[in-house]
Amino acid sequence: MSEKLLEAVERETGANPEYSVIWIHGLGDSGHGFVAVVRQLDLTGCPAVRFVLPHAPNMPVTINGGYVMPSWYDIRGADIAATEDEAGIRASHAMLNKLIEREIARGIPAEKIFVAGFSQGCAMALQIGLRFPQKLAGIIGLSGYVPLGHTVPAERSAANLKTPIFLAHGRHDAVIPILRSEQTRDYLAALGHRIEWRAYQMEHNVIDDEVDDIAAWLRQIIINSPQHPEK
Repeated sequence: MSEKLLEAVERETGANPEYSVIWIHGLGDSGHGFVAVVRQLDLTGCPAVRFVLPHAPNMPVTINGGYVMPSWYDIRGADIAATEDEAGIRASHAMLNKLIEREIARGIPAEKIFVAGFSQGCAMALQIGLRFPQKLAGIIGLSGYVPLGHTVPAERSAANLKTPIFLAHGRHDAVIPILRSEQTRDYLAALGHRIEWRAYQMEHNVIDDEVDDIAAWLRQIIINSPQHPEK
């Protein structure tokens, strides 16, 4: 499973991208699910950005009666933390890492690559972003949680201890209660990670105000980067 390069949708904001964002969808979705969101991001003043939106493999999902659907790992029960599919998480971790490595091979340095994700994709963005051996530009986690939390202190990469992290969640989320995201925020902050936190009057979805805040956060990091032409 880890040897296969994931298929993905790609969108670029201009020619010769200088930055990349690996954007990871949630359970039952595909890379197409967030194309409209990335198109909505206002990155005025930034160099061209390539968005890579991979498709998860199809697998049976226990909590959905074993129904086969796009999923980054199995969800075995309502208490996700107590029944984590560690093997599945680590297999998808390996596949997603290959997308980062491909971006590096295409000429985008790791320090100009963001990882982002929604719901189950948020879990994967945190899984890979905290552990990637080279410094990344940033991590975006929407409506999700940190997986395999007990392994983070030993496995996190020294290169990404200060990598900025944007976390957001809906106050009325009935799929993944906001408490899970608050616990993730507090846990990572206690470990010394840089967290920017947002909560919105929404359910398990993405809204315009959230997209605007993500865009502002991306612009701030990119424009303030020492590699930015105006620096």
